[in-house]
Formats: sequence, C-alpha cells, structure tokens
Amino acid sequence: MFYKVVSAIARVLLNIVFRINVYGENRKIKDFDDNYIICGNHSSMLDPVLVAITHNNNIRYMAKKELFENIFLKFMLDNLKAFPVDREGNNLSAIKKSLRILRNNEVLGIFPEGTRVTSKKSSSAKGGVSIIATKAKKRILPVYIDSNYNLFGKIDIYYGDFISLDEYYDKKLNSEDYMKIGEDVLKKIYNLKEDFNEK
Repeated sequence: MFYKVVSAIARVLLNIVFRINVYGENRKIKDFDDNYIICGNHSSMLDPVLVAITHNNNIRYMAKKELFENIFLKFMLDNLKAFPVDREGNNLSAIKKSLRILRNNEVLGIFPEGTRVTSKKSSSAKGGVSIIATKAKKRILPVYIDSNYNLFGKIDIYYGDFISLDEYYDKKLNSEDYMKIGEDVLKKIYNLKEDFNEK
C-alpha cells in the first residue's frame, strides 16, 4: 500500500515538473506468469522513481548503503522495500538478497552501471546483473531513460523486449564472462532509443 501511495504522489509531482513520454508495451505488464529483473541506465537519483511510476509492478531496488544513514531516506527506502548495497565491499550479500527476492516471485530493479554515469559506455557495466540473472534463471526487462532533467524539460523512457540469458544458465562462467554479459545487456539498454526511432 505504501509503495502505491508514494508512487501515485510521485507520478503527479513529476508530471508537473517534467514532460514524461513512455515508449514500449512492456510497461503495461501486470499479471506476468513469471517475475523478472528490470534494468536501466542510471544518470540521476530520479531514475528509480521514474521507472517505478511508469511500470505497473512493484520493484525491489538495490540502493547504496549510504542512503540508509539518513533517517528520512531510510524510512522511505525501508517502506519501499529497497535494500542496501555496499559498493566498496563484498557484494555477495546483495547477490544473495537479490536471489531471495526473485525466488519470492518479486520484481528486482538493478542499474548495471552500479552508480550514476553521464556517458554511454557499455564498459561501465558491472557483472552483478548477469550473475543474478543466470543464477536465478530470470529474464531481464531493459529500460532506457533519456533526459537532461531540466525543469519542465522532456523525459523519454523506452521499454524494450525481454532479454533472456538462457544460453548461459548451465555454463560455468568466470568473472570476465559475467562482465562481458553485463556489457552486452547495457549495450542493449543504450540502443533502445535508436531501436524505437528505426521502427
């Protein structure tokens, strides 16, 4: 309930200060027969909020642990069911938490770059999303957010087709493999705008 209320308020406020356009039928998913991982590019703190208000299913996001040190943010993040990640430490606990979320039939939200970036470089991808997707055997729903976040400016959000990594499910992969798969996923995310423009 808290998630829906906050999303509704955020939807109203963001539509006042930005012109939000959404492309892609996958945003309308409701009663999907399996859960999945939603992945997007990350250039602003508003990115997870924008995905949340343009997507029907509740999303469990990773968030850097520093955000939980603020009492107000911790209250919001806890009630929105986000969970902390130590970007400087061992991410094993975050991966285990992510796998539990997916096994509990919830939707997991990840930004493959791991932090906010302003340039489109597929090499910015981390290996976490590919580890989680292949271990959990879940598909990835890509989303690309295109905006400079200027007040009253335009925000274009592109949802793509599901990405399946099933060819890797039963293979023994090393860290380099996971990084390469993560880069491929991020490249597909970056290409979503061009893919829509070509249609």
